[in-house]
Amino acid sequence: MTTASYWTPRRLARVLDHSVLSPVHTEEEVFKGARVVREFGVRTIIVKPSYVKLAVRLLQDAPVHVGTVIGFPHGGETVRMKATQVREMRAAGAVEFDMVINIGAMREGRERVISREVEAAVTAARGGVVKVILETGYLDDQQKVRAAQLAAEAGAHFVKTSTGYGLRGATVDDIKLLRSTLPRGVGVKASGGIKTLEDTLRLLDAGANRIGTSSTRAILEAAVERLQPATA
Repeated sequence: MTTASYWTPRRLARVLDHSVLSPVHTEEEVFKGARVVREFGVRTIIVKPSYVKLAVRLLQDAPVHVGTVIGFPHGGETVRMKATQVREMRAAGAVEFDMVINIGAMREGRERVISREVEAAVTAARGGVVKVILETGYLDDQQKVRAAQLAAEAGAHFVKTSTGYGLRGATVDDIKLLRSTLPRGVGVKASGGIKTLEDTLRLLDAGANRIGTSSTRAILEAAVERLQPATA
């Protein structure tokens, strides 16, 4: 059930990934992000690799996951480089890994590259959550479906729409397509351009299981005003 009547501010916070990923973000934005996720009980904070240790230290006593990005935002690193990034970030304390696929390889039909890099990331994550970013704005529907299938078959926990730095962000149509393609045990993360409570609820209703956004405070403050009390 993903209608507005289901969502409380608390429930909504538990499906949000708060993103601190702009190229110009500094340590101060990580401190601000840590305050936001603590205040609202957000599920995960996603930071650039260089800030993982800082985020882990800031949130060590909070029920918040620390995640990071791999091969971000273009996905052009080799399989070995991506796996090495995951291992290093796992050792630094990250438990969620949003990895961009090799978009060019997918567009060329080199499916084995996609399978290998997802398999390598899942192995390197050592039980951590791997979310595979397709960057759907660069793929046609057939490529989106096949990339999602390859990611699921290779052990991905989520398939994610976008980095937020590509041609476009998440759309309702892409969420519906990915949700209809993937097995129930693999989640769909909507990310890119999600700024309002209305955006968030629309994408959840389409089938998203997780929402990535840098507008977390605005979304949850609107939820406090407009949704039922946070009793669940």
